[in-house]
Amino acid sequence: MTSPSATATKPQAAAPATHPRPAVLSTPGHDTGLLLLRLVLGLTMAAHGSQKLFGWFGGGGISGTGQFFTASGYPAGDAMAVLAGLTETLGGLGLALGLLTPLAGAAIVGTLINAIAVHGADAFFAPKGIEYELLLTAGAAALALTGPGRYAVDRFLPVLRSHRLAHGALAVTLGVVLAAVLLLVRD
Repeated sequence: MTSPSATATKPQAAAPATHPRPAVLSTPGHDTGLLLLRLVLGLTMAAHGSQKLFGWFGGGGISGTGQFFTASGYPAGDAMAVLAGLTETLGGLGLALGLLTPLAGAAIVGTLINAIAVHGADAFFAPKGIEYELLLTAGAAALALTGPGRYAVDRFLPVLRSHRLAHGALAVTLGVVLAAVLLLVRD
């Protein structure tokens, strides 16, 4: 027989271990830096697109750009000029606004992969190098992967309010695959 004071006590359940959450990188400086990158890269690409579509800023317009695409081995040069012009213009404006950032970045990545392929990778530095295109490609991919920051239209879209790496990685993969498909139809 046991005494009432010697009753078995149940061991208390251990409290779950709490792991500190990683610090969020969203600071005013971080968000302002992303805004600056988005604006410069996005507006640069939008200007390139408007050269192709409208002939602005000394561009060839659809017919001049279409002739370039035909000479570069792409079928239907004028259609390719419209496609490239719209991709650069809309992708660039999307980056500048922070609107659908993963897709906008992926559009720019895909376009620039084709630009690098047409330009050739014989040299890294200008005038015949690819450093400019490579820098724009890396910047667009980085924005697709990191997200636009706090000062962006994406903050008002429920699915993109909280950027996820998976969105960016999937979008960049889509841009690379579509770029490869376009390169396959090139002579």
